[in-house]
Amino acid sequence: MSDLARPALSVVAPCYNEQDALPEFLRRVGAVLDSLGGSSEIVLVDDGSRDRTWDAMTVAAAADPRIVAVRLMRNHGHQLALTAGLSVCRGERILIIDADLQDPPELLPDMMALMDGADGKAGADVVYGQRRQRDGESLFKRASAAAFYRLINRLTDVDIPTDAGDFRLVSRRVLDLLLAMPERHRFIRGMVAWIGGRQVPLLYDRHARVAGESKYPLSKMVRFAADAITAFSVVPLMASMTIGWVMAAVGFGFFIYSMIGWFMNANLPGWTSIMAALGLLGGMQFLMLGIIGAYLGRLYDQSKGRPLFMIRDIVSGPK
Repeated sequence: MSDLARPALSVVAPCYNEQDALPEFLRRVGAVLDSLGGSSEIVLVDDGSRDRTWDAMTVAAAADPRIVAVRLMRNHGHQLALTAGLSVCRGERILIIDADLQDPPELLPDMMALMDGADGKAGADVVYGQRRQRDGESLFKRASAAAFYRLINRLTDVDIPTDAGDFRLVSRRVLDLLLAMPERHRFIRGMVAWIGGRQVPLLYDRHARVAGESKYPLSKMVRFAADAITAFSVVPLMASMTIGWVMAAVGFGFFIYSMIGWFMNANLPGWTSIMAALGLLGGMQFLMLGIIGAYLGRLYDQSKGRPLFMIRDIVSGPK
């Protein structure tokens, strides 16, 4: 499609079991787009929902020509569902937002203004939401999220903003660069940070979910963190070498200790020391093999060359 036919703005929202939140989400996003004027579209991606999310999307698309409903063949996970929506959208600027309304769409005009530039300042390539506080989330989730962002910034040379999710406005130029990245285990907020350009924060307070429950239990949070760390840092691999040298030194120390005891005819408690040494060294070896296996597993997934996502249906509103 030619650039002249592109809408000025696309809103992309991955959805998983969001039938209850979707009507309010579309009402609020639609009101914001109406206030801005200009051409726009709303791309909704059904990530293999088990409720009636797809039905709600198709009904909404039949009533609003701006809505494009995309249904994936199965559940691919948030990051790949988001990638699918980004590959379909056509806007010159793209707002990435979740349908649970924790991130308020009413911030879009402020994001647009920052991207336009004013008072002698150049416009931004990316405007990302940075949370001042997080309502409706447990202390554990807030603490673990804070620890994660600080850890990954210590492990990588990419400056990934703290307390910022995928809620952001990006330019078409940035999106095209993002879509050119083929990696399967995606950490989109980190990938956007890696692209560079002028990236500007917008501080806001994150709200509680308008309906439904979180789609990120502890197990998914751990997998997401592992994908992020292995995608942007080789520090764990380098740490395995360092720990290997330390364990070699510990083993050599046990050897010297044993030889001195043998020459002095000392009564060494052999079983305890041997078992302690074997347990320590064996545990470290398995830990390092696990780290190496995590990287190899991701290389194996990437080498298969399968598509990142599979789209089943695309339904757009009446034109």
